[in-house]
Amino acid sequence: MIRIIAAAIGTLALSACSPGKAALPVGATAPDFTTQASLAGKPFPFHLADALRKGPVVLYFYPAAFTSGCTVEAHDFAEATDAFKALGATVIGVSGDDIDKLNRFSVSECRNKFAVASADGKLISEYKVKLPVLARSNRTSYVIAPDGKVIFAYSAMDPAGHVEKTMAVVKAWRAAHPAG
Repeated sequence: MIRIIAAAIGTLALSACSPGKAALPVGATAPDFTTQASLAGKPFPFHLADALRKGPVVLYFYPAAFTSGCTVEAHDFAEATDAFKALGATVIGVSGDDIDKLNRFSVSECRNKFAVASADGKLISEYKVKLPVLARSNRTSYVIAPDGKVIFAYSAMDPAGHVEKTMAVVKAWRAAHPAG
């Protein structure tokens, strides 16, 4: 019986995160927010509007720090952060974890390369990334243009592909909007 319930929960979680059901649609205005974030173990206030003034933002939601898939994804984004920066993009990971846990995660798994931020239930709801049964976000990556519009959304619980897909969108955006 427990296996059947666990399988049902897993199926619900995965079906809610399929690429065909991306949370905010392309063209939607990304909800602005301010929250606590951590970079290299140091907390700071992160405001989406401020980051967008510098260029596009790769905003990726993940279920929980220090879990296997989230660790893999953090390593992948850490390796790609310099390339994103070269294109003028900011990378920020977001989860429902508290700032103390994110301070540790930003050092060990994000390798001091990009910030991770703490999301409350309201932020997770606004971005429509809540797992259906658990009080956590799913794995959804967005690319948000400096005008605040979502130009890419990809939801999949498998961490593979999130970096490559967001990088391709940022490169295409940069090609269409050459740096001044």
